[in-house]
Amino acid sequence: MEKEVGHEIADALGILLRRTTRTQLHRKLTEGMGEAVDELTYPVLSTLARTGPCSAADLAPDVGLDRSGVTRRASRLEDAGLIRREPDPADRRAHLLVLTEQGRRTVAELRARLAAHIMASLSSWPPDEAQDFARHLRRFVLDGPFA
Repeated sequence: MEKEVGHEIADALGILLRRTTRTQLHRKLTEGMGEAVDELTYPVLSTLARTGPCSAADLAPDVGLDRSGVTRRASRLEDAGLIRREPDPADRRAHLLVLTEQGRRTVAELRARLAAHIMASLSSWPPDEAQDFARHLRRFVLDGPFA
């Protein structure tokens, strides 16, 4: 029984964690958000919102790109006024990527869209099951193999 549950969860996570699954979701969430906000720049915005100011090199592993890939996407976001570069107080040769107020509003809109998308997909679930799923998923993420 335990082995079956483990395999079932592993299979579901395999689908969930595929790059194509994430890209498809990011594309849907960013529709109509402007030229600079798309499935390529979404991870940079989202990660900056979670981590706070950081360098392109530090952001790269979380985004799944190398430093130059993050820098290219950050330049698009900077041109759109969503992020800015500030000198790194720990290393004057380096710069930190920082969300602007407009960038924070954009991330808030993206998160609201994501929450609505999730709620729509759970609309056929009984409310108590959806709440249980949310609680158990959070516990799995905090205490499970990704902790």
